[in-house]
Amino acid sequence: MSESLAAPEKNFALDFVERNRQALALLSDSVFYFGELGMQEHRSAQLMSGILEEHGFAVERGISGFPTGFMATYGKGSPVIALHTEYDANPSNSQKAGVAEPAEITPSAPGHCEGHNVNAAVLVSAALALRHAMERFKIPGTLRVFGAPAEEQLISRPYFVRDGYFDDVDVAFHDHISSDLRTDYGLMQSAMVSATFTFRGESAHAAVAPWKGRDALDAVVLMDMGVAQYREHMMPTMSAQRVITNGGEQPNVIPAKAAVWWYFRDVNAEGARKLFDQAKKIAQGAALMTNTEVEVEVMAAVWPSRGNQVMAEAVQRNIEAIGLPSWTEEEQSFALALQKKAGVKEEGLRRRPAPLSGPSKQGSSSNDSGDVSWKVPMVRVQFPANVPGISYHHWAAGAALATSIAHKGGLAGAKALAASVLDFLRDPALVAAAKEGFRREIGEMSYRPLLPEGQKPPVELNAVAMAKFRPLMEAHYVRERPVFRV
Repeated sequence: MSESLAAPEKNFALDFVERNRQALALLSDSVFYFGELGMQEHRSAQLMSGILEEHGFAVERGISGFPTGFMATYGKGSPVIALHTEYDANPSNSQKAGVAEPAEITPSAPGHCEGHNVNAAVLVSAALALRHAMERFKIPGTLRVFGAPAEEQLISRPYFVRDGYFDDVDVAFHDHISSDLRTDYGLMQSAMVSATFTFRGESAHAAVAPWKGRDALDAVVLMDMGVAQYREHMMPTMSAQRVITNGGEQPNVIPAKAAVWWYFRDVNAEGARKLFDQAKKIAQGAALMTNTEVEVEVMAAVWPSRGNQVMAEAVQRNIEAIGLPSWTEEEQSFALALQKKAGVKEEGLRRRPAPLSGPSKQGSSSNDSGDVSWKVPMVRVQFPANVPGISYHHWAAGAALATSIAHKGGLAGAKALAASVLDFLRDPALVAAAKEGFRREIGEMSYRPLLPEGQKPPVELNAVAMAKFRPLMEAHYVRERPVFRV
C-alpha cells in the first residue's frame, strides 16, 4: 500500500467505501432515474439526507429557503470541513444507460446528462466513511455536508455563503464527475449573473386592430437585437446566452407579456456585473421603443470557481495512490462505441490519473460553488465516471451514468475524497497552510456577493415540468433502497 494511504484511519475509510460499493451504485442509479430538475430534487435530497441522518448526522433541511437543500453535521470542534455537491438533472435529456445511441427512457423528459447523480453518491459515501472513521479513531473536528440544489441554474451556494453557512468553515471540498481522476488549482471557471427580463404591454387583435396593442414580444426581440449588437463591444472574455421563456400564446393576439432568461458571464465578478448592467440598459431601451414596461429579476449570481494549491497538492497525492479503476474489455468497448457515435476521438477510458493541473486555464463555464471558493480555501475532486471527449448536456453524456463505468469511477472518487479530507482532519498544519495559501492567492480581492440584497430563491422553478414528467418517470425508479453498513 502507498505510504500516503497507510494510516489506519485511511485504511478504514477506504475499506468502508469498498465494502459499500453496491450502496454507492444504488444511490447513484436512484438519483439518475429520479432525473429531477433544479429546485425540484425532492426525492434525491430526501434519500441523500435520510441516509446521512440514519448514520448520526444532524440534518437541517430547507436551508436558505431551498426546500431541496440541506446541511448535515457530524462531530464538533476544529477543524470545520465542508463537503458540498449538486444532484440536479437537465431538461429534455432522458437517455437509457448503457446504450451508445440516442434512446430516451421517457420521451422528452428530464434526465442526467452530466453526472450529478454520481456526484451525490460520491458525496454521501465519502461522508459516511469519514463519519465512522472519526468515531472509530476519535478524530476531532466537524463535518458539514451540503446538498446544493439547482447547480445547472447556478443558484444555491451563493445563498448559503450569503446566509453565513460557511462563516466558520476552515476548508471546503467539492466533488464533481469527470472522465479523469484529477484535481487542479487556480481560476477554473467564470463568473455569471442569471436574470429574467419580463416585458408587459397590452394585448389586441393582431390582424384587426394591432395599433391598439403594445407588443411585449417585440420588446424581447429588440432586447435580443440590442445585446447582439453590443457583442462587438464586449471584452473577449465576456459571453451572453438566452432562451425566450414566454413568447405569447397565439399569433393573432399581440402578447401583453413576454419574457427572456439571460446568462451573462465574464472571467471575474465585476465583469459579469458590468455586462448585466449594460443588458439592463438595453432592456430599458427595448421597453421605450415598444411602449412597454420591463421587470428584471436576478435568479442567480456567482463568482468564478477557483482551487486552492495546497489542498490540490494534498488531493493529488491521494489520487496517485488510489489510481484509476481497472476497466473491463466490455467497458472499454462501450466507451469506444459511444465516442464513435458522438463523433469524438476514439480513445476509450483513461488508464492513469491526470497529473496535477495548475494554475489551471480558466474555462468559460460556471459553477455555483464559485462563491464558496472565495470565502474559504476550496478544492475540487474530480472522478472518472464518464467517457472522455463526451460533451455535457448532450444525450451521449447520459449513456454511461448508470453503468459500471459510473459505479467504478464514483468509487475511486469517494476514496480520493475521503482520504483527502482525513489529511486535513488529522493535520492542523495542513489546514493552516491552506488558509495561508488562500490569503496569498486572493490577494487584495474582497469578496462581496453578486446576489442582490434580500434576494430569495426561485422555489417554483421547474415545478410545472416535474409535475408533468415525474408520474411518467416513476415506472423506471430503482426499487431497492441503498443501505450502507459499517
